[in-house]
Amino acid sequence: MPRRFALRIRERVVEGALLASALFSVLTTLGIVAVLFFETWEFFREVPLLEFLTSTQWTPLFDDKHFGILPLFCGTFLTTTIAMAAALPVGLVSAIYLSEYAPAGVRSVVKPVLELLAAVPTVVYGYFALLFVTPLLRGIFPEIAGFNALSAGLVMGVMIVPTISSLSEDAMHAVPMGLREGALSVGATRFQTATRVVVPASLSGVAAAFILGISRAVGETMILAIAAGMQPRLTLNPLEPIQAVTAYIVQVSLGDTPTGTIEYKTIFAAGMSLFLLTLALNVASHLLKRKFREVYD
Repeated sequence: MPRRFALRIRERVVEGALLASALFSVLTTLGIVAVLFFETWEFFREVPLLEFLTSTQWTPLFDDKHFGILPLFCGTFLTTTIAMAAALPVGLVSAIYLSEYAPAGVRSVVKPVLELLAAVPTVVYGYFALLFVTPLLRGIFPEIAGFNALSAGLVMGVMIVPTISSLSEDAMHAVPMGLREGALSVGATRFQTATRVVVPASLSGVAAAFILGISRAVGETMILAIAAGMQPRLTLNPLEPIQAVTAYIVQVSLGDTPTGTIEYKTIFAAGMSLFLLTLALNVASHLLKRKFREVYD
């Protein structure tokens, strides 16, 4: 009896510790959102919401102040599009090869090596884009600026490839072998089996990997701060310097802006906008996963 009582007490202690950890995580998240919401509310008491959403100039650090968030989101959208255009095909093809073609020995070596790309600090990626990719692109586009959206977006794509490839490969690997054998038994080739059976069957996981990659691109900071420039402009030309939302937050957070000023509050308004965007992407990812989820016996 004493031993059973001691085990029961130990179970209760472990259960309480796990509950406290979960509550701490939830309360921390709620605290961050509350601070963000409060500072954003203070910002919009001084700046009209309509100007924030529709003005095409973002110059809160200048004497002639304008608070239109569109140039920052235009830079974020431009670099994210370039990154995903580079990362999606490479990541998907890599996942198909690792799942359907690579021998077990090759897969066990190539996949961890590919995932090592995700461990490279983003500062290194930023200087790689600025010092190697931009001079390389200048041979193709002589008019490209020293800081530009194209090199930053391409290197962001390289950074995102392991995320898309690894998660997509895991989803494809979970497809039952019976589906592959059934397709091969009716005369389908390995390529047809991979593209017409395995990829559709793992579509929920692949779609979730894609949206997670987009979320990473939207939230990336250091590559954009180093290689894309600090010029908020409303342009879709990838050869010009731009500024993304995250890069602006870094610029203002360096310590030169006095706390409590309208310039300081802009980082919370920009952060709230970014938070709502990534939240929408995560909700879309969850809905896609539920809609296309396949359950196998």
